[in-house]
Amino acid sequence: MPTPAPRSADPQIDRVPVAAAVSRWLGAAAIVAAGLGLTGCQVDVGGQTLPSAYYLQDDIQYFPAGPEFKLSKEAAAQKAYRKEMAQGDRRDGVRR
Repeated sequence: MPTPAPRSADPQIDRVPVAAAVSRWLGAAAIVAAGLGLTGCQVDVGGQTLPSAYYLQDDIQYFPAGPEFKLSKEAAAQKAYRKEMAQGDRRDGVRR
């Protein structure tokens, strides 16, 4: 069985290492808490992944609405093709 460390006559000397250890742990815990509080957390709200607690201060991105019918060029090309084919059929005298 190990022998206990000899105690000094002054009780304050024995408490100093314990107080230093407690203050180190409290200091480390305060640094971790401050680090977590200052960096923010990533959150998922309504399908959006919000990077930090400061997303409300970010500038707003605005994307203007595009055309409601997305295939307008393709529709115009098909209409021109049909018109061209109809004119060609009239010239040939062939009805399809």
